[in-house]
Amino acid sequence: MENFNEHSKEKDKDKSKDTNPGENMVSGLIREMLKEYKNGGASENDIIGRIKDIYFEDIGFAKVDHHRILRRNFPEVIFGQNKTQQQILDISKKILKYSEILLITRTNKEVFELLKTEIPGIVFNDAAGIIYTPLKPHGPKLKEGITVICAGTTDIPVAEEAAITAHLMCNDVKKIFDVGIAGIHRLMSHKNELQSSKVIVAVAGMEGALPGVISSMVDCLVIGVPTSIGYGASFNGIAPLLTMLNSCSPGICVVNIDNGFGAGYAAGLINSGTPGQ
Repeated sequence: MENFNEHSKEKDKDKSKDTNPGENMVSGLIREMLKEYKNGGASENDIIGRIKDIYFEDIGFAKVDHHRILRRNFPEVIFGQNKTQQQILDISKKILKYSEILLITRTNKEVFELLKTEIPGIVFNDAAGIIYTPLKPHGPKLKEGITVICAGTTDIPVAEEAAITAHLMCNDVKKIFDVGIAGIHRLMSHKNELQSSKVIVAVAGMEGALPGVISSMVDCLVIGVPTSIGYGASFNGIAPLLTMLNSCSPGICVVNIDNGFGAGYAAGLINSGTPGQ
């Protein structure tokens, strides 16, 4: 998934030979590039461009993208499904070498029990199936503007996945649960909260009408998240997905079925405003 042109590979291999004993590969490569810049061998823009294109750590079964936090201002996220406990632990420890944030989606309590023996302070959200490192109490001020809302109680796991993801991107996330259109008066009681939002993540299964209704009430982007919740003709989320894609109300973007992480990440990027800030 992470690409690297052959010239860069060979060049970086040669540079790694000159790194200080005990120095990690990333630090060594940066040190050599700084030397090159200092000696006039490369321009500032050239060095910046090269930093953006490199740096992952090959551990055999995974290539850990350490540099992602510089490109995206958020580290690589581990998709836990179908990975072994040991694989998740090994990748987690690598990520934490260069990031204070660890996020593992689609995982379970057994993985958490293993990880907490070696990674202090991590948290497991059972509803969302997520393991993560909580934000530091005296870290950056959380930005308001994101609301995560879901139609039914059975949609909460996907909504929590979205909310935790957005929160770890330094957002103060509001959560509104169980306000589907079967009792639309429940939704209307939160009209002021919705209208003060900068971006809304709307999670719904069954027929998936909630994002369209919300979009008709607000002036911000609504990210629709169809869930696989529903009876036979919902086709494990296909029905709400098609409803959201065909919504008459403009201003809706739709992510994949049950993809709370993708929706929360998108909301975090939108709420951050200017890229890179």
